[in-house]
Amino acid sequence: MVNRVRSRRQVKILITGGSGRLGTELRDLIPDSVAPSSAELNLTDAHSVLEAVRREQPDIIVHTAAYTNVGGAEKERAKCWAVNVEGTRHIAQAANQVGAKLVHISTDYVFDGQTGNYSESDTPGPVVNYYSLTKLVAEEAARAAGSHLIIRTSFRPRKFAYPVAFSDVFTGQDYVDIIAPEIALAVRHALEISDEVLHIATERKSVYELARRRKPDVREGTRAEAGVTLPGDVSLNTERWEKVKAMLISDAQS
Repeated sequence: MVNRVRSRRQVKILITGGSGRLGTELRDLIPDSVAPSSAELNLTDAHSVLEAVRREQPDIIVHTAAYTNVGGAEKERAKCWAVNVEGTRHIAQAANQVGAKLVHISTDYVFDGQTGNYSESDTPGPVVNYYSLTKLVAEEAARAAGSHLIIRTSFRPRKFAYPVAFSDVFTGQDYVDIIAPEIALAVRHALEISDEVLHIATERKSVYELARRRKPDVREGTRAEAGVTLPGDVSLNTERWEKVKAMLISDAQS
């Protein structure tokens, strides 16, 4: 939940993947954050990661950088593993070196999609594709950080990018401009949040329903067309986050 201890100084926040979909939104929402480039902080190089983190001395590291191409992960397994698993391991080690809290951005795909409405206490897996496997192992790597918060979420670009959307895939996913402010709130208050895992998403809906909100002419399809195995229902239960958020907002107003 929330530890009601107010910081006496400005908290320094470092964002990995600052040029990515979520990272870009977070940089706008948290303008005093720092976001080293991939040249300055190469996730696959432990020394590069440690040097960048030591240089910045952050209180919070928000790890948004990831290999996220679900189909591509099946063909580029080594690259996907290096970024998602080894990269997260390097970030966790660096966080421990400087005493930073790690906020690790994970995914609803760590669940198998058999039931939906997954809570933080539900056991992840078994994974249904290679991307899911790397993100599940990455969560374990993130837990090596002495202080950590794992945020499971899912988001799309501001515009739906595909001509087809699946009506038999259910999710709590939303557009990044809807999800990012929620994550930014959690990030800004990460040192106050005692939970180690939080689900941040919106209501359960099909991907087709989501797509139609911003692309009315999208064609309805099914996950059989995907070319990769997709989970059927990875909607997330967000009751815990709603309680935490209410406490954060209440504290800010008091």
